[in-house]
This record gives sequence, C-alpha cells and structure tokens, in this order.
Amino acid sequence: MDRQVFPFTTKSGFAGQLAACLARAEHTLRLFDPDFAIWELGSSASDATLRRFLKGGGRLQLAAHDGKPVERDAPRFLRLLKDYGHAIEVRRTSQSLRQLTDSFCIADERHIVRRFHSDHFRGEAVFDGPADIQTSLERFLTIWDESGPGLYANSTGL
Repeated sequence: MDRQVFPFTTKSGFAGQLAACLARAEHTLRLFDPDFAIWELGSSASDATLRRFLKGGGRLQLAAHDGKPVERDAPRFLRLLKDYGHAIEVRRTSQSLRQLTDSFCIADERHIVRRFHSDHFRGEAVFDGPADIQTSLERFLTIWDESGPGLYANSTGL
C-alpha cells in the first residue's frame, strides 16, 4: 500500500485515527502517553479491537507516567489485562522521564498515530509509512528500557 498521512486537531480526529491504527495492528502495538486518560482504552470498541488483536497472537506494550486514569476509568481494559496478561505488558516510566509529553501508538512498525503534545489534540496518523515511525520507535524503546513494571491484572500500581 501507499503511505497515507492524516493530520488531526480534535479529540474525535485523534480517536478516529487511533481506532484505525489499532484495527490495522496484527503483531505489535507499542503505546506511550503520560496517562492514557483520553485514549478510551476501556470503551467497548477498543476492547473488541484489542481482543481481536490479542486473540490473533498480537503483543501489546504500554508505557505511562501515571496509570490512575486507566485503573479508575477503564474496567474493560483491566479485564483485558487479566484475560491476556501473557500478551500485554504495562510499564511505568522512571522519574527521569516524567518531562516527556508526547503521545503515540505504533502498530507493526508500519503505522503511527502521534500527538505532538499530550495536552493538545494536534497530531497526525501515518499508515504504511515505516520510515515515519523510526524516531518514535527508538524513543519508545528507550522509554521502555528506562521504565519499570506497572499495572497488573490482579493489582494496581502503574
């Protein structure tokens, strides 16, 4: 397929592009956000998409500074974590990374949805653009390496 770029500036624009990115994922999903508060990980649509992805053998990695919004507002995600804990890993960033304010979802190292700052909805989605995700992928791997265990199916703590 040809590379496709979709800029967005609204919450609904972000939500639509994120849903499209999650739906395209087959093997890996790598997500970073300070707290995932606006990601709607607990919605029925996200739950269905992520269950399909995980049932097909996908692996999900999430990194965040704070997991309280997910713990408080996303009971479906907590059930998903319980059901597919072997395929989901959640990490909490170290104190040295708390200044990071971007937000992104990388699917299969081919697709990305990114907000340039987590306090704003301005961002872009790039589908079938593996070269476009390289910087964010390297950033995620660094964040991942410098983060510790987070949320578990039977306990909180992200």
